Amino acid sequence: MSQQPESMAVGDDSVVSFQAEMPLPLQQAMTRFIEGHPNWDQYRLVQAALAGFLVQNGIESREITRVYVGNMFRRETLLHGV
Repeated sequence: MSQQPESMAVGDDSVVSFQAEMPLPLQQAMTRFIEGHPNWDQYRLVQAALAGFLVQNGIESREITRVYVGNMFRRETLLHGV
């Protein structure tokens, strides 16, 4: 996996950009999911996946849990049944 971290401060939040090689089946599945769920985008999907992985693997952080739950249960998702 190739990473090129590029950090910058944005207000009080921190943003990290990276590039990663992704197996084609994973990329295709991600594209299909996003096409079928228009209120999701690649950023929300990656944030939810990473936060979920960390929570499931023992990272005990309210902030990480909030990111995970916030991405999984956004208000638009509940209102539109997507």
